[in-house]
Amino acid sequence: MNNYTVKGMTCGHCEMSVKEEIGEIAGVTAVTADHATGAVTVEGEGFTDEQVAAAVKEAGYELA
Repeated sequence: MNNYTVKGMTCGHCEMSVKEEIGEIAGVTAVTADHATGAVTVEGEGFTDEQVAAAVKEAGYELA
């Protein structure tokens, strides 16, 4: 399980966008996000922090 902080999430739609993009990474089995704190938890194996950062950027946000 890896924990990240995402800057810019302000609503439930933001959470969904981030979760969807990260969820498409090979090896990711679960993603949780909380826009109030910016906390994102990614479960699985075989993925890198760089892949997560790229997915977050694709969703329109960035890692803190």
